[in-house]
Amino acid sequence: MKRLYLVLVFITLFLVVIVVQLTNIQITDGEKYRNLSEQLTLRNDTIFSNRGNVFSADGSLLATSMSQYEIRMDVVTVNAEVFEKEIRNLAKELSKMLGNSVLAWETKIRKARNTKNRYLFIERKLGYNDYMKLKSFPIFNLGMYKGGFIAEQSTVRAHPLGKVAERTIGYDDYRGAPGIEGAYRSYLKGQHGWRMKQKIAQGQWKPINDNNEKEPIDGKDIVTTIDVNIQDIAHHSLLRQLEIYNAEHGCVVVMETKTGEIKAISNLGRSSLGKYYEKRNYAVYESHEPGSAFKVMSLVAALESGKIDTSTVVDTGEGKYRMYGRYINDSHRGGYGEISAARALEVSSNIGFARLIEENFGKKPEEFINSLKRMHLNSLIGLKIKGEGKPQIPSPGDEIWSKNALPSIAYGYNLKLTPLQTLTFYNAIANNGEMVKPKFVKEIRSRDNKLEVFDKVVIDSEICSKETVKKVQEVLKNVVVRGTGQKLYDENFSMAGKTGTARTEYGNYEEWVKNKRYISSFTGYFPAENPKYSCIVVIHKPDSKTGFYGADVSGPVFKDIAHKIYTSNHIIHEIDNNTPNLTGVNNSFKKYYAISNKEFNSIPNVKGMVGMDAISLLENIGLKVNYTGKGKVKKQSIKAGEKLTKGATIVLNLI
Repeated sequence: MKRLYLVLVFITLFLVVIVVQLTNIQITDGEKYRNLSEQLTLRNDTIFSNRGNVFSADGSLLATSMSQYEIRMDVVTVNAEVFEKEIRNLAKELSKMLGNSVLAWETKIRKARNTKNRYLFIERKLGYNDYMKLKSFPIFNLGMYKGGFIAEQSTVRAHPLGKVAERTIGYDDYRGAPGIEGAYRSYLKGQHGWRMKQKIAQGQWKPINDNNEKEPIDGKDIVTTIDVNIQDIAHHSLLRQLEIYNAEHGCVVVMETKTGEIKAISNLGRSSLGKYYEKRNYAVYESHEPGSAFKVMSLVAALESGKIDTSTVVDTGEGKYRMYGRYINDSHRGGYGEISAARALEVSSNIGFARLIEENFGKKPEEFINSLKRMHLNSLIGLKIKGEGKPQIPSPGDEIWSKNALPSIAYGYNLKLTPLQTLTFYNAIANNGEMVKPKFVKEIRSRDNKLEVFDKVVIDSEICSKETVKKVQEVLKNVVVRGTGQKLYDENFSMAGKTGTARTEYGNYEEWVKNKRYISSFTGYFPAENPKYSCIVVIHKPDSKTGFYGADVSGPVFKDIAHKIYTSNHIIHEIDNNTPNLTGVNNSFKKYYAISNKEFNSIPNVKGMVGMDAISLLENIGLKVNYTGKGKVKKQSIKAGEKLTKGATIVLNLI
């Protein structure tokens, strides 16, 4: 008995300990363990908001968030009677929509029920319409709790128009945030929601409720300045030329002159397979030596100083000139001899510009450099889009400055600009001296409500005098009429601009001689009078065996874009209202008009009238008209003056 009592005491003490411990767990530490349990089995899952849409200027969708769904099934929650009755029908519908046999689907679902799988995978990456269709299938149409239907929603970014301005539209994900998507992310991203989920078997998480605890708020929409029609023209024109010349890469930008709105921007680079795609935003980020395109800036600076005029004569010799131990060459063999500064730009004489700038600014080079800086050529445009290349214009005292620096800068070397920075300057010339900031976005919208409108930003209302602008505009027009761009000349459509041909690796002449590569460009505006658009075309490293001059490689792209925009967008809305004075036609019309305004009770005399007028007149008074021949009426079957009977038939003989 002692042993029995001892065992009972031990058991009693053990039970007391258990009760005390349970009391501590339930009461003293209850909240702690309940929180721990929830942390381990419950969680808030983020529901990502839909990013705002990106639209073109004409309302075309450039980028949008599309919902996609992953479908799973809680097989255990379905009532046994319902399951057996409808499993075959569900399998048939899944087979029709997703493939695989009816038997395969039924076997898969039955096996999941036997193994008590509460998160059976059905399909992923379904669009909204397919999701709604699947939701209506047998069993699934009972919902989450009775039908075990589980839908996980996520969003993906899509570009409905494909590769149109892809690098400029950009993205905002694990790859970074370039382009418009990155620059305006604060507007586009919206606010995320959340949904409570519970942990179930095999480490899987299942939504607790059908509804979200917090609904996501979608982002705002961006309306860009891109014109889809102009973008398509620019893209395909550039692509065609890159393929013809087997070039490394290239870009095109089309800007509206008055507003700075970017209507098209295409950036195409060659892949390892030889195909071209939107590889980098070359127009925005790539700084390079502009070559002859910079001669326009040099001419403006020199004219503004008052040291030269467009009529100032410079001796270019026989096309080869030695300056500070280095030869400067013109493309024209034999040279141009003595020519004016204006003609030097028209024929793109390197020697002409090197001598003009060196002879007038050589003793005070900072005067020339400061003039360039006053025209903002050393300044960033200040785009919201990330990655703008930094312009480089050296000054006396800089590490890269030398005796050759000034004459080299005069014709476009020893400095760097991006294509968009170059175009901004040319656009200012087209815009009578007013420099406007390039603009990619017009407004922010929420549904149909305008939240913010981005107006034109003026960088400088007058980069140079009106006199200088007018002179340079005239010279740029003549570049196309009789200069290096004369291959582009069209008497029916005026254009103005400047060719550019620059060596790559200019500083390493020996290396360049082994593999001669060039950057070809054309920058200008159209029409030459009252310009609507400015445009730059830059093509890097075309096959020099096929061609490399700016007029041959980039110029045709500029001309093609200008002509197609002109014909499709009707830049000039004018109609010739001059009507020829045709006496015979006028007399015939007066005769018809006088007769047709009478009221008739009898048949009129239509002999001598033009057949078309006679038929119209007789039909208007209620007669049916048959006729033979053509020309004027010779005979009429019912004589003039007879009583008019509406519906009667009259026959006319025309000669």
